[in-house]
Amino acid sequence: MTEFHAEIRERVQQALESLEAARRSGDDYLVEVRVGELESLAHLAAEHGLHVPELAEYAPDERAAS
Repeated sequence: MTEFHAEIRERVQQALESLEAARRSGDDYLVEVRVGELESLAHLAAEHGLHVPELAEYAPDERAAS
């Protein structure tokens, strides 16, 4: 795993934890911010050929299929 991949995975984990906390507290704005961040990270990971399973539901092709 490259340093870049490790950094992406760390940012994903932080965003997921923050997203869960925002959902628990009912902070709709922060939920939208974190979802946007995860979508951006999914796009970035895809551009670099990185497989990050936690981002599957935020990948553009997954949202279009829903």
